[in-house]
Amino acid sequence: MVLEQFIQYLQFEKRFSPHTITAYQNDLHQFFSYTATSGQTDIDPAQTEDKISTLISNLSDITYQDIREWVVQLMNDEQAAKSINRKISCLRTFFKFAMREGVIENNPASKIQAPKIPKRLPVIVETDKIVSLLNSTELFNDGFTGLRDKLVIELLFGTGIRLAELVGLKETDVNLYEGTIKVLGKRNKERIVPINTELKLLLTQYIQQKKSENFNNNSSTLLVTSKGANAYSKMIYLIVQKYLSYISTQDKKSPHVLRHTFATSLLNGGADLNAIKELLGHANLSATQIYTHNSVERLKSIYKLAHPKA
Repeated sequence: MVLEQFIQYLQFEKRFSPHTITAYQNDLHQFFSYTATSGQTDIDPAQTEDKISTLISNLSDITYQDIREWVVQLMNDEQAAKSINRKISCLRTFFKFAMREGVIENNPASKIQAPKIPKRLPVIVETDKIVSLLNSTELFNDGFTGLRDKLVIELLFGTGIRLAELVGLKETDVNLYEGTIKVLGKRNKERIVPINTELKLLLTQYIQQKKSENFNNNSSTLLVTSKGANAYSKMIYLIVQKYLSYISTQDKKSPHVLRHTFATSLLNGGADLNAIKELLGHANLSATQIYTHNSVERLKSIYKLAHPKA
């Protein structure tokens, strides 16, 4: 089936991450379900799946109008523009693949216009608050979980790695002698990220403590649960949310906030934009340039506070 071939194409040729592949699968199922049932939600699930199978077997029957109606419905449901754009990109890629395989002659998604994404400044936490948190001797308990939680915050703030990259770190990715970690980023691209002295000492302490816990599974994954199982995204998210709640009242308290804070701190400290791009693992400079807006806003604030004419 073309859908199964497409998933293999994403996995082995495009080398998309498991997270992205799952998102594409969900997007495609959502589209085919909507189109096969003409947007009706009261149809028996078994009938819906039959209709989806029939539709996939006759891809040439899908038109530009079908896709446009679905996109309009997504917008009426007030889905985020970024989410809608990903779904459109998914359909474009899928139908382009179907054309390549000779299943269809035209791409019905090629002329679909994506909604504009409103520009928003990255949400960050003030650097001095993060430093104060990490220097605290009271907020992190003395046991294994306290040490692990502190390492989670230190790694996210000290390296700027993504949540999925953090969860995927292996002990062998840590080079304490060189003072670096090897990060497997999007599309399986590896990059080397330096770590500071404090983080290196914390990693040394954590790895030793992890070994002394004598977990049954002896996981090679760097971060683990209190029982030694591999760490997972939800766990990391809850750890970050917990500790950022001690120092910030802002609504957004996610691992990505620490990534934004890392990049903004480097930029404010005079780091070269291209160097920040490499550290973050961005494919192009335009993705990194968003952090310059935060720096401009910071300069404006300083100006207003310090200049007599402001």
